[in-house]
Amino acid sequence: MVNVSEILEPIAAWFRSLGIPEPIVHWGHPAMMAIVIFVVGTFVGVAGWRGKLLEGKDKDAAIKSRIAHRLLAPWLFLFLAGGYTGGVLSLVMQRQPIFESPHFWTGSLVLLLLLVNGAISLSGFGGNKPGLRAVHAYLGSVALGILFLHAALGLKLGISL
Repeated sequence: MVNVSEILEPIAAWFRSLGIPEPIVHWGHPAMMAIVIFVVGTFVGVAGWRGKLLEGKDKDAAIKSRIAHRLLAPWLFLFLAGGYTGGVLSLVMQRQPIFESPHFWTGSLVLLLLLVNGAISLSGFGGNKPGLRAVHAYLGSVALGILFLHAALGLKLGISL
């Protein structure tokens, strides 16, 4: 079996050689990702639902919300994927196991769900099918909910290390 920690150790060793203060190595990932999850993630989710719920009521506001959602959702995914990588590297830098934490698994699940959700969106919702639009909305909401759980698990992990 491939040992991910061994593969990443040379990169972790290089970062360790920079003399980054331990509190930054330990709490840098959680601090930055909290901003991404609670600010950007919430905004993307609210904008998506606002666009959906205002569809027949306020067309201009619905369009504005959908545009905001469409512009920021890919950035959210990129920030989360980068943060995921940084979190794994932070664990390796701290010589902690990667796969033993529920925090790792919830992060992996969120990225997978958002990847599926992005594919649904990029497909044009299968020719603008209302069913796929609904799946997209609910799948995104589930992913955001798991992200909140992920943050709680991350706080628990950070306190335990």
